[in-house]
Amino acid sequence: MNHAYISIYCERTGPEFWSEPLNAVTNLAFIIAAFFLVRLILHAGPAIRCDAGIWLLTGLVFVIGIGSGLFHTFATRWALLMDVIPIAFFILTYTWYAVRRLAAAPAWVCALSVAAVLGLAMAVPPLTGFRGGSYVAALTALVVIGGYLKFGRGLAAGGHTGGAALLFAAATFAVSLTFRTIDAPLCEAVPLGTHFMWHVLNGCVLFLVVRALVLFGRRV
Repeated sequence: MNHAYISIYCERTGPEFWSEPLNAVTNLAFIIAAFFLVRLILHAGPAIRCDAGIWLLTGLVFVIGIGSGLFHTFATRWALLMDVIPIAFFILTYTWYAVRRLAAAPAWVCALSVAAVLGLAMAVPPLTGFRGGSYVAALTALVVIGGYLKFGRGLAAGGHTGGAALLFAAATFAVSLTFRTIDAPLCEAVPLGTHFMWHVLNGCVLFLVVRALVLFGRRV
């Protein structure tokens, strides 16, 4: 039994492996998202089927599910790292590919975009005291990239089709982040917590954003 366990979500009441059953099981949302992304890729054209970037992002969706599942069961520091590292890697990698393939930006713009997201993710939590503040960077990136694609100057009427997809993903992510944020404040009223909805909705978000690359991205 682990007495030095990490307890930061409402559902966990002790060090037991299954102390967070909903938070643990709902990580299947990421596994399911990865499964449907694989199906989508395999039914796409040969360029997509051979696209290492798309496969990397899809693999990260699967790994995020595994890592988060480990944290919500073992609740140790190493499990926490298995949870947060794949998420951070996905956010930064996706930012590069979205700017590169959806906005057709040069590599230096992609690099600046990744640096901006990383800087914002590092700055928001200490400045605001918001424990989930690092995810504000991911939400901001979705809104900015999606907004540029949909409404940016010089684009055809109606904007880039991928813009609407990213903005819909951003709206879903905003709801997801809200559920993550209210988990602790509502703990007495909702003993099971609301963090499990973060998993369910984020599985949808990751599916939507990778799907946008599969359907609307182009190799540059």
